Amino acid sequence: MISRRSFAAVALAAALSACARAPASSGRSDAAVVRFSILSAESNESMGKYWAPIIADMKAATGLDIEPYFSTNYTALIEAMRFKKTDAGWFSNQSGLEAVRRADGEVFARTFDPSGVDGYKSVLIVNAKSKLSLDKVLKCDRTLTFGLGDILSTSGTLAPMAYLFAPRDIRPATCFKQVRRANHQTNLFAVAAGQLDVATNNSTSILLNRQHGRPEADEVRVIWESPTLPEDPIIWRKDLDPAIKEKLRQFFLTYGQGDTPQAAAQRANMAKINIGGFKAADDGHLLPVREMEATNLWEEAKQGGDKAKIAAARKTLDAITAQRVALEARTRAPAAAQ
Repeated sequence: MISRRSFAAVALAAALSACARAPASSGRSDAAVVRFSILSAESNESMGKYWAPIIADMKAATGLDIEPYFSTNYTALIEAMRFKKTDAGWFSNQSGLEAVRRADGEVFARTFDPSGVDGYKSVLIVNAKSKLSLDKVLKCDRTLTFGLGDILSTSGTLAPMAYLFAPRDIRPATCFKQVRRANHQTNLFAVAAGQLDVATNNSTSILLNRQHGRPEADEVRVIWESPTLPEDPIIWRKDLDPAIKEKLRQFFLTYGQGDTPQAAAQRANMAKINIGGFKAADDGHLLPVREMEATNLWEEAKQGGDKAKIAAARKTLDAITAQRVALEARTRAPAAAQ
């Protein structure tokens, strides 16, 4: 874990305060600190270890006092930004969308995969020794236990609902004997241990657990995968000081770039969390997530049977789909790779 802020030099503090928010607007007395939130798919201790060198490099490159803020809870990250307890952060896509909506957030960058292939996939996993198939799972005979992700998890909840359950008019609560919610690592371990029959997860989480030497990653089997999902957004608050924004932008868009030994070391730091680097992005990055969300709302409206609500939900979905198609035509790239 990164150490707390240093009070070493009055001159440095004065320089930073020129870039920082006034305490009255931030709700904090330590306005010179830039707090960067990090979603912990694993334990906070593990993520602190993996992010420590990146945070240290961020401090050195920007000259800012960067303080990490870890949480395994998506809502906690959104609320922290909403109440100005954090200034920027690494979000999942759906939690990032909520940060844009509810916390005055704005996408300015996004991650890309070390392999160079953009995107990852939501998956359904069962124990490797289990004979369960997707057809058996979708019979919905209330004999199986099921693990969902956080309600604001893109791959743990939104994608499987949009691409698997909603089109089949399936509601997990009435399909399974029991439904539990947990983060990806907890669900992975539960399926590997036979405590859950089936659970959502994602391709990146399984890969990271395998890379970190956790045997549970080889004790599960994938029975379904979603279409490619966008990589994770990096978001800051819109009202963050422009000088701080520019320093953060320059750091993320140059980190790990080039052929120098320093850049190679930076890429090695990111590889531990399956990040290859960062690219510039804007709120258009979240269009595929908005489309998934609108698909779920349209399916829910159809189940309700109210014609007016069905028509309104379909109109919203069509409008978002049109935006996504226009974006892909303009950039000549899939929306998930924006």
